[in-house]
Amino acid sequence: MFWYLGYRLLQAFITLIGVTFVSFLIIKLAPGDYLDQLRLNPQISPETIEALKRQYGLDQNLLVQYLRWLLSALTFDLGYSFQYHAPVSELISERVWNTLLLTVSSTVLSWLLAVPLGLLAGLKEGSLIDKTIRAYGYTFMSFPSFFLAFILLVLVSKTGYLPVGGIHSPDFYKLSLWGKVLDIVSHMFVPVLTLTLVSSAGLVRLMRSSVIEIKNSPMVVMLRAKGVSQWVIMKHIVKNAMNPFTTLVGYEIAGLLSGAALIEIIVGWPGLGTLMLDAVLSQDLFLVMGGLYIGTIMLLVGNLIADLLLALIDPRVREREIIK
Repeated sequence: MFWYLGYRLLQAFITLIGVTFVSFLIIKLAPGDYLDQLRLNPQISPETIEALKRQYGLDQNLLVQYLRWLLSALTFDLGYSFQYHAPVSELISERVWNTLLLTVSSTVLSWLLAVPLGLLAGLKEGSLIDKTIRAYGYTFMSFPSFFLAFILLVLVSKTGYLPVGGIHSPDFYKLSLWGKVLDIVSHMFVPVLTLTLVSSAGLVRLMRSSVIEIKNSPMVVMLRAKGVSQWVIMKHIVKNAMNPFTTLVGYEIAGLLSGAALIEIIVGWPGLGTLMLDAVLSQDLFLVMGGLYIGTIMLLVGNLIADLLLALIDPRVREREIIK
């Protein structure tokens, strides 16, 4: 397991280098930068702009700029934001927990919803229960997350029982501890429900197909022929059905992060999504790269967790990787 973990960490590091370099290249090749906006201000002299370029290393060639940024980023020194006039690491640390609050909650709820529903649909293949669960999966898989968020916002605004937008109410700091928790949970309702419904829809279908495949496999047929109890057979079905399901955890985290960014913008949730949108619109190089860097690390950690879970469930996985 130690060698498998080391192999995966090496892969993750190479991926991180590749993603950040391509992102840096695309940003630098895009026309204009933040300093172009300063050049439009007659109160800022050309000498001041040139001094800023030298200060931030923007007067050097692209490869040198990237290497300087990478060496600093490896120590989580992500530079200085032109727009916010603050260290990028501080800006991201203020927002990343808000994004994780949405994504972790949605991931847990998606699993808690998808595993039992997919298992039930697979075991009751062809029944009314199976058809109903499949209808649920098809319905929410066809909904774009942003469109579903708009629908939920309209419904919430019509009822008036839940807040629309933001992370907390204006009088948040006057509330008791329990009142603060309820206030944040009420603001989380629309974004978390949106992400959970869209994410769980695909997972339900995957779990169902895995259960059906294992249920009809020669292994289960042999267990039934031997008179093994239904409880033991169920344990084998669930354990084997979780293999492909666990593999997709990393991809689901990636999907939740990208989906959460869009949902954050729609509902006004102060997370990495809204921060990245402001950074891109203002061409704030270091803030964009810092957001991409942290986002990539989060995705790689998600994929690493999925790989480790799969390796723990099925030791053959890590043996194959080590042999390769």
